[in-house]
Amino acid sequence: MQVSTSELKAQIIESLRLDDVTIKQIDDDAPLFGEGLGLDSLDALDLIVMLEKYHGILIKDAEESRPAFKSVRALAEFIQARKTAP
Repeated sequence: MQVSTSELKAQIIESLRLDDVTIKQIDDDAPLFGEGLGLDSLDALDLIVMLEKYHGILIKDAEESRPAFKSVRALAEFIQARKTAP
């Protein structure tokens, strides 16, 4: 089953407690860190916990997750690749 970007945005908003952000305000291709959504390194840890909680994906090395955290679309593709990997 493929994860939708809308579903993923809802998980990000809930996990990071971004009460002032809506799904529609998050662009699929905007950077999650820096100028895009404005997340920081502590938020990255929360995203790693979210991946385990919702998708059963364990990330042992922060460098492994760096490309996945580029955008919501990149994160959705990362999740999909992990779920379909043998």
